Amino acid sequence: MTELATRAQAFGLVAEGVAAGLSAPWRLYLAHGSRHVSLHVADRAEWDAWRAHLGCPELSVRVYDAGGEIRRTSMAEVLLDGCRISVELVEKVGTDDLERLLVADPTPPAPEQR
Repeated sequence: MTELATRAQAFGLVAEGVAAGLSAPWRLYLAHGSRHVSLHVADRAEWDAWRAHLGCPELSVRVYDAGGEIRRTSMAEVLLDGCRISVELVEKVGTDDLERLLVADPTPPAPEQR
């Protein structure tokens, strides 16, 4: 993103979300030389709120091993005025969570099982 107006629009979009009550992203990447803004959020509730605010139709989930820890990356993207905006959440996943990934309609564990 090299044009000042485009940068202003990107930061304005984030400022509008925060002004509307959303938590500020804990990390914001603004790619130099390309039209991409990436917001990183802290938890699933923030991820859901930001993707609803931005109207992100594209969703993807990736589960991977990161040096002995299993992580799940959830990403939502939208293309606005030729600029790709993504909202990303990285979570550590326990082995009990992996079992839930295999079930079509997972239910959370009962409180005594947590």
